[in-house]
Amino acid sequence: MTNRVLYDAPGPKTVRNERIYSLIFGLIIAFILFLAFKNAADRGVFDERWAVLYDPPKGQNVADVWSSLIIHGLGMTLKAALIAAPLAFALAFILSVLRSANNKIVKGAAVIVIEFLRGMPVLLMMFFGLLALKLSSFEAVVFGLTLYNAAVMAEILRAGLVALPRGQAEAGTAIGLTRWQNLRIIQFPQVIRLMLPSLISQFVVLLKDSSLGFIVGYNELLTTMKDNYSYFGETSRLPLFVAVVGIYLIVNLSLTRLAQFVEGRLSRPKS
Repeated sequence: MTNRVLYDAPGPKTVRNERIYSLIFGLIIAFILFLAFKNAADRGVFDERWAVLYDPPKGQNVADVWSSLIIHGLGMTLKAALIAAPLAFALAFILSVLRSANNKIVKGAAVIVIEFLRGMPVLLMMFFGLLALKLSSFEAVVFGLTLYNAAVMAEILRAGLVALPRGQAEAGTAIGLTRWQNLRIIQFPQVIRLMLPSLISQFVVLLKDSSLGFIVGYNELLTTMKDNYSYFGETSRLPLFVAVVGIYLIVNLSLTRLAQFVEGRLSRPKS
């Protein structure tokens, strides 16, 4: 079977031009970054304030600072995300089943719930859990993350169901399977395999949204950063901020790479 593409493969001249343009733009970006770095150095940004990351004052050591950021701060962030993610997926599974029901009333109710949850800001859901339901800050964060991401994941699963050939469901019905058995045995295993990269990408979004717990009083990574610069002084704000940005980037890029790896493995033809 021949591969069909929507465009012609670039020729040697086009490839050479693309490399030249990439090199030029790369040099321009590097020059801009150099100017920004030099400007920051001239303004005294790279002074002793950065010692908080490698030689902190006030009788603290490096392990104290980084353990508070990684073990406590990041640990609390991951705790909320790791609890909210399976809850969101379970609720998404239920909503997607109801969304694909033959009964118009059930299907319409599922659509209303999904669209309502997708349209609500995550932070507003957290505040609702905190103020209206009297949940703790941790429970409110999990509550908001679960509801919003469940709605998004439900649409991901529904898109996977739509992408499957209709003949599979019809074949299941022909051999006597009920609607639920069709979904459980034939369709959803394929949907999860098909949409797994998108589900992992949504988990990255869920993890990033967990930083909103800072606003409702949850002691996650940003709160830990704030506690640290309140203790070490305002001059430590920038170094600690950069450290937290680096932690978030490492975690989120690792999850993104995982999604790309899974997508690559799933797209390989079976031998």
